[in-house]
Amino acid sequence: MKAKITGVSGYVPPDVLTNLDLEKMVETNDEWILSRTGIKQRHILKDPTKATSDLAVEAVNELLVKTNTDPSEIDFIVCGTVTPDMTFPDTANTIADKIGAVNSFGFDINAACSGFLYALSTGAKFVESGKYKKVIVIGADQMSSIIDYTDRATCIIFGDGAGAVLLEPSDSEYGIIDEVLGSDGSGREYLHKKAGGSLLPSFLPEATMDKHYVYQEGRTVFKFAVKRMSECVLELMKRNNLTKDDVKWLVPHQANIRIINAVADHAGFPLEKVMVTIENYGNTTAATLPLCLNDYEGRLKKGDKVILTSFGGGFTWGATYLKWAYD
Repeated sequence: MKAKITGVSGYVPPDVLTNLDLEKMVETNDEWILSRTGIKQRHILKDPTKATSDLAVEAVNELLVKTNTDPSEIDFIVCGTVTPDMTFPDTANTIADKIGAVNSFGFDINAACSGFLYALSTGAKFVESGKYKKVIVIGADQMSSIIDYTDRATCIIFGDGAGAVLLEPSDSEYGIIDEVLGSDGSGREYLHKKAGGSLLPSFLPEATMDKHYVYQEGRTVFKFAVKRMSECVLELMKRNNLTKDDVKWLVPHQANIRIINAVADHAGFPLEKVMVTIENYGNTTAATLPLCLNDYEGRLKKGDKVILTSFGGGFTWGATYLKWAYD
């Protein structure tokens, strides 16, 4: 038995932060940002009473409508996020409560930008067990809550958003076929948030505000992201006897247009076969892959061979090969 995606949805908050807006906040300009990142704008959740779960609820409610699914039918919810509403309980359980999924259980996966890919693999395994029939996989992050808007290196990159897919059993050729997942904890030196964990609890005097923001050493992250994403895409293709002509779509994590282009080039994919949404959303961390699938849903056809790939802080990375299950 395989797990297949039977529906996809996405949500970004209505408030938009453009490059022109950022020109007024830090020393930068539209041309500099666009040429280095490919980003024109990003969406920001400004309502102080809302959090990551609220972004996810919007996406999941749309998914339930699109797939004609009652919340009570959901067996399991898994949410990839690095910006949970609280340290505990898990945001997945908060989402379940808010949508009325009274018969489900859930938990979060913290794998940074690879969160959705890891969550997709986890959800698929529950479906493949034969016990769980309807599983919701979410990637959601309110990155604006951990970004320093005086730091030009990071504030231009990230946005807020959420995406979700419904997984159901498949006894046909359609569904998730294979995956490659990896991690290297030594990468934490180059991409992390110092404060808020047990190593540096928030209440300590040395947990100053700057340590609650994302830190990234861009050049190192770029190098590792291109290398690892390219390697796992090529490995998946080799062991499944796929060529670039066989694969309809490459869906890379939307971190930076230069990374996207480099991965496509190393893996041999023409850009017309690469999903790109970074211009309008920026890097929404765990939400980038499902937002891509949602934006391109109308162009996906049943039987299309699709490879998703991601890279995140920690380091984490992976790729998943699937056959699209619906028109």
